[in-house]
Amino acid sequence: MSPARHHKLRNRWLELIAAYKLLQAILLVAVGVGALKLVHKDVADILMDVVHALHRNPEGRFVGFLLDKAALVNDHLLRRFSLFVFFYAALGVLEGVGLLLEKAWAEYLTAIITASFLPLEIIELHHRVTWIKIVFLVVNLAVLAYLVYHLIRRKTAAGRLAESIR
Repeated sequence: MSPARHHKLRNRWLELIAAYKLLQAILLVAVGVGALKLVHKDVADILMDVVHALHRNPEGRFVGFLLDKAALVNDHLLRRFSLFVFFYAALGVLEGVGLLLEKAWAEYLTAIITASFLPLEIIELHHRVTWIKIVFLVVNLAVLAYLVYHLIRRKTAAGRLAESIR
């Protein structure tokens, strides 16, 4: 038998989910760093520069709404937001690495976290339907469905193994 046959077969779906979680974590770290770079800066002024660079009407209703909200952003809020985003990114790294190592706890953790965000995604989709929201909802539903299937299959296999040992 070749040495490759002795290695445990990798679960490609778990690897794909792990890559998805790790990619999310990388993007969240980038968002957190970006928010920290805005500390001690006037967010409304920066937003106005972006509006001008994109050749948008600064008097428009949407831009006005964003500028009003940007005026409420302060350093304390930016730091709190960054802390939350970094924590969530760390959770994503934990999920991703655990899934790459095919740990049952990571599968349960990922299933629980994914399921817990589905109601929020559905509410967001109810407020405004966009393709990106639909894609994230479908991907997260597929992730959850596969993890539940995989966990049931794992539990059934463990039960059969315990049965055969008796």
